[in-house]
Amino acid sequence: MNCDPANPKGSGIVDVWQEAAVVRFGDIDKSDRLTIDAVFRFFQEAAICHAENLGVGREDMARTGQVWILSRMSVLVNRRPSYCETITVSSWPRGWEKLFALRNFEIKDKNDVSAVSARSAWLIVDMEKRRPLRPQSVMENLPLNEGLEVSTTEVVTALTERDNLQKVADRKALYTDLDFNGHVNNVSYIQWIEDAVGLDLLEKAEKMRLDINYLNEIMNGEDVEIFSAPVEDKEAFCAFAFEGRKKENGQAAFRAEFRLWK
Repeated sequence: MNCDPANPKGSGIVDVWQEAAVVRFGDIDKSDRLTIDAVFRFFQEAAICHAENLGVGREDMARTGQVWILSRMSVLVNRRPSYCETITVSSWPRGWEKLFALRNFEIKDKNDVSAVSARSAWLIVDMEKRRPLRPQSVMENLPLNEGLEVSTTEVVTALTERDNLQKVADRKALYTDLDFNGHVNNVSYIQWIEDAVGLDLLEKAEKMRLDINYLNEIMNGEDVEIFSAPVEDKEAFCAFAFEGRKKENGQAAFRAEFRLWK
């Protein structure tokens, strides 16, 4: 069943959120295929809609002084859907592990073949104390969807700090990078990484994998230095590690690894 993004609660409570979508002009690059940042946008919106559907959306959580914060995400693009292609975007909760609430995602084509899959880990944060809370009190009331898995890694892991990184770019957090919470949106980090990789490599990629850890929020006007280094991967034609650091104090804001295959 396709759910209505314009009226998430009107769909009736669903264990798995599914919505039909079309790859639009703003979702593609010069290769005429879906970009990785567009994938993150589709998944972000699906997660928001499903949270609303399940009664744990933005306003529902705010009433108890809580907020969802995306902490880690691993996305595997097996095929990049093309411009005007009809797709189905799905998302569902998968219980919890320690402090993390887990959520899976998938994009399938019109033939019901998986093109993109992802796992994510979220924190439930006390808005006043800015501290993570144990997720059981929220997650135990949501569908567990046991056995409903995707083809990325089993666990969304912490990426290790690297000592061989070289500075590749400077960014400043500006209005178009920010979301409702006033900090840089998770999709903007992906766009920063894409810009550092560059057009030539991204257009050649048939498959992609991006793993990212969101470590510390970046606020409006903050300057960020982006560092990178090649990662050894015998299957990918290129692979990079990234780290974004606040220029003022050197604090790591995110770490990521990005792999591209032809």
